[in-house]
Amino acid sequence: MTTGIAPETFARSLLRTKPVDRIVAEGGYGAGGELKRTMSLLQLTLFSVGATLGTGIFVVLGEAVPLAGPAVVLSFVLAAVTALFSALSYAELAGTIPVSGSSYSYAYATLGELVAWVCGWCLLLEYAVSVSAVAVGWGSYLNAFLDSALGFTIPAQVGNPPGEGGVVNLPAVVVVLFATLLLLRGTSESAAANTVMVFLKIGVLLFFCAVAFTAFRTGNMAPFAPMGWAGISAAGSKVFFSYIGFDAASTAGEEARNPRRDLPLAIILSLAIVTALYVLVGLAAVAAMNWTRFSLSGSEASLAQVLDSVSGRTWPSMILSLGAVVAIASVVLTVMYGQTRILFAMSRDGLVPDVFRKVSPRRRVPVANTVIVAAFIGVLAAAVPLGRLVDATSIGTLFAFALVSVGVIVLRRTRPDLPRSFRAPLYPLTPLLGVALCVYLMVGLGGVTWTVFAIWIAVGLAAYFLYGRRHSRLAARHTGHGGEPA
Repeated sequence: MTTGIAPETFARSLLRTKPVDRIVAEGGYGAGGELKRTMSLLQLTLFSVGATLGTGIFVVLGEAVPLAGPAVVLSFVLAAVTALFSALSYAELAGTIPVSGSSYSYAYATLGELVAWVCGWCLLLEYAVSVSAVAVGWGSYLNAFLDSALGFTIPAQVGNPPGEGGVVNLPAVVVVLFATLLLLRGTSESAAANTVMVFLKIGVLLFFCAVAFTAFRTGNMAPFAPMGWAGISAAGSKVFFSYIGFDAASTAGEEARNPRRDLPLAIILSLAIVTALYVLVGLAAVAAMNWTRFSLSGSEASLAQVLDSVSGRTWPSMILSLGAVVAIASVVLTVMYGQTRILFAMSRDGLVPDVFRKVSPRRRVPVANTVIVAAFIGVLAAAVPLGRLVDATSIGTLFAFALVSVGVIVLRRTRPDLPRSFRAPLYPLTPLLGVALCVYLMVGLGGVTWTVFAIWIAVGLAAYFLYGRRHSRLAARHTGHGGEPA
């Protein structure tokens, strides 16, 4: 019996794309249940702000300032410009393909299955690994709060990961568990909790600025760029980690009330909010404390150190640390959410096991997916030092962002007829600059990071050829060997 479908060559099978109409039609549906559309524009915007705001300012600033000096402010601007071009591309594709898969789904519709798989594999670095890194930094602020408020800290053996004086990072595991319990309660409950935490986080950062600017010293700003442009660029590659998460709204495409209108707006608004806060806080920090002292702290809790230095009292840093303890939890919550929804989309396509697409009929969330992701993140956060996680996350994210910009160009050529609620301005300059700047910042990362990235991609390709390609539901349709399984 013939199927009427010509067999594919091996090369063509790797480049097969999933039709946009089909991607959108499948939105929200999983195995045994359907995701619930509850998220408004405000909640989507705050989801992206929650996923972004904190990763750089609360955690990475102490590592970036020694590289660039006071010019770290320009490093944040450089990273922001790079993120902006990617954000404009994300906004266009989010309004055109409003589903949970984010850049994975965009790549599947434009660049083919193999590229989509690699993109999804890189998103494991962007989401799961970045959550682990933030959880590690959360423990530093918890210790800072306990020290200033109660006069004791968590013992290093259970408060730091191996390689940094500890055996296991127990606080990191605790915050991952907290986020997991919220996500299992439901999307609307998670969004409400995130809204409270984001407003608290913004308030804490404005409080920091108010205190730090009282100690503003122009002498601390000189020399402004002691390492020159090379230092600014190197710090820009480092602090790009702080912009990871602005695309979190794009992972909520199947739970947004009006995704075509709200997703592009949420992405652009969230990037504008976090950029303004990053520049303001970065300026306040380096103007209040000489940049050479950042490298002496030995702690990720660099903002608390600034307040201790400028105020000479413990209560300002205690307030900051308590706010950071609560606020960084929102990063863990929202980025974990994004990771589960990307795996949900990949599972629906057959590229990862079916367990990730199973939806609880009662809670309307992917329960097993959430638990598995939490276990993976918890192990990383407990056992891997922060610095290695940050650089590995940045390179995977930059690669995924570059693919999104390329996807805009391809979809404009192949499907100019598609309805687009948002169009990237100055096309094709915008996506081309997005690709160029992502590559530029990738080059600025170290050789060890590139080696880790190459190994990660190699493992991902092995996983695709051993599992994903053989179970692809799109492949089944192309070869005529079956349709969609229930």
